[in-house]
Amino acid sequence: MSTFQAPKGTYDLIPPDSATYLAVREALSAPLRNSGYGYIETPGFEDVALFARGVGESTDIVSKEMYAFETKGGDKLALRPEGTASVLRAALEANLHKGGNLPVKLWYSGSYYRYERPQKGRYRHFSQVGAEAVGTEDPALDAELIILADQAYRALGLRRFRILLNSLGDKECRPVYREALQGFLRDLDLDEETRRRVEINPLRVLDDKRSEVQKQLTGAPMLRDYLCDACKAYHDEVRALLTGAGVAYEDDEKLVRGLDYYTRTTFEFVHDGLGSQSAVGGGGRYDGLSEMIGGPALPSVGWALGVDRTVLALEAEGVTLDIPATTSVYAVPLGEEARRVLFGLVTELRKAGVATDFAFGGRGLKGAMKSANRSGARYTVVAGERDLAEGNVQVKDMESGEQQAVAVGDLVAVVQGKLA
Repeated sequence: MSTFQAPKGTYDLIPPDSATYLAVREALSAPLRNSGYGYIETPGFEDVALFARGVGESTDIVSKEMYAFETKGGDKLALRPEGTASVLRAALEANLHKGGNLPVKLWYSGSYYRYERPQKGRYRHFSQVGAEAVGTEDPALDAELIILADQAYRALGLRRFRILLNSLGDKECRPVYREALQGFLRDLDLDEETRRRVEINPLRVLDDKRSEVQKQLTGAPMLRDYLCDACKAYHDEVRALLTGAGVAYEDDEKLVRGLDYYTRTTFEFVHDGLGSQSAVGGGGRYDGLSEMIGGPALPSVGWALGVDRTVLALEAEGVTLDIPATTSVYAVPLGEEARRVLFGLVTELRKAGVATDFAFGGRGLKGAMKSANRSGARYTVVAGERDLAEGNVQVKDMESGEQQAVAVGDLVAVVQGKLA
């Protein structure tokens, strides 16, 4: 065993399982690429203040889970715990919002970091695919993103997920609700830390998973009763658009999400086969975030879908993705001359776009054929001295067992024809 192991709460992606993760990332991003979203990639670390302002200092993410550090030059940085703040910072820095084509539609994929108690479905290093639509206030945009996520999950074969939906109001109506909720929560029997949260961000208390807290929340004022007419109309339109698109959802009046920047539409994708870590993705509208981090008013909406959680959901439903073999042709040389000739043919096949591997290490025929079989290759190309003397190689169909002699100069065309 190696002296070193992966840090606690992290994991390595290795073949063949890594192919499933790649396929999931591809499927989650495919509807976005088909809907006008361009790819963006941001650094793995940012100024710590970006997350303190954007995500919220009262959130567990910033106060307990963020990996923050000071560089040798005195800069205070943090490994990114989520993607939205970083993407919006990059869009503002590049003045993408000034290009005259709003919304700016962006998608991304990457690793994120939170110091949490490791358990199945909750890691200290995790992977997400995310999408952000920046600069436009339109319920159709909120609905679009929810529909695209629904399409992605269904394309993967998932069926047992649910969409939870709520509205958090805006700067006009939420302060009134906040005051009413604080009045209710101050009378409850809560621990000191939760009482502190009541004063800083009372909506987060509604999201507390502890049973002793949830029992006391019966009769708590509901945000729906405090929404202004504009927020009610906006939310009703989002719901109508989802219904019209045939996307089922559940109204969840206690859905808050763990980030301070959300306004109006908020949503979560949950899978009941994952136990306590049931959320596989989520997002919402964040109309004030740009101003929080020093930018202009840019109403925006987005989501992030967990790659790790999605893989677990697939396992829970017994869904196996149809992942094509990484190798189509496997070349087996018998002797030094064949080794040189076949290596050149392998290079030609690869240039022609054929996924090809080679029996390295000078193994015998039996061992090399075992490797060919394990590679998943559909065809094996074998050549020895007698074959080359005749100007041929042997092409074997690994499924039927049939074998035919093919002229060296015709190999690429013959293989392409067989794979077409």
